[in-house]
Amino acid sequence: MIEIGNALNPLLLTLKVALLATFFSFLAGIILSRFMSRFSFPGKEWLDAVLTLPLVLPPTVLGYYLIVLLGRKGWLGHFLWESFGISLMFTWQGAVVAAAVVSFPLVFKSAKASFESVDQNLENAARTLGSSEIAVFLRISLPLAWRGILAGAMLAFARAMGEFGATLMIAGNLPGKTQTLSLAVYDAVQAGKDSLATTLVLITSIVCVLVLVSSGKLLKSSHMKEIDR
Repeated sequence: MIEIGNALNPLLLTLKVALLATFFSFLAGIILSRFMSRFSFPGKEWLDAVLTLPLVLPPTVLGYYLIVLLGRKGWLGHFLWESFGISLMFTWQGAVVAAAVVSFPLVFKSAKASFESVDQNLENAARTLGSSEIAVFLRISLPLAWRGILAGAMLAFARAMGEFGATLMIAGNLPGKTQTLSLAVYDAVQAGKDSLATTLVLITSIVCVLVLVSSGKLLKSSHMKEIDR
């Protein structure tokens, strides 16, 4: 019971951070993937590489970039502090930003592939019948691509739950304030609290396995639907 009680705060904070991070990465992923899947322009492959970069960069490198950007001396962090008195450093909101940036490529790549698989003849037919671009997106593109997009969002949620390096650098490891499950596991291992570490690891593993199984089923369902068409 003690271990479960000690795991509750990091668990609730992790769920809050992961849900918000997934929400923001979901919105940005849909917008940018739609744009990248339907338009060609010079430097497109470079922009695609930049958008995918958080997937392959070491989390500490990504965390350093976020510090440069959002620290009080960073151009965006300085603006937020001077204009609104807002600082994202060592806050749970900063953890949300770190998790959203890290998990974004999973939504982006999955949504981009899903939009590219949508038959453009259907979209063109809707335009011919007088539908606006927003109507085409909401009535044709999104309904046909939603399984892949949702699968990407679920993977992003799992990734956000396990984020460590970038979160540690921008939000720190403050118990009860910014300490997520992955940071709590690190602290428990360092302190020799093996029982607590085991409890935290099991909770994280179970949630992530459930998310991966569910996203796998969605992707399989999406592929089967594509074959049937």
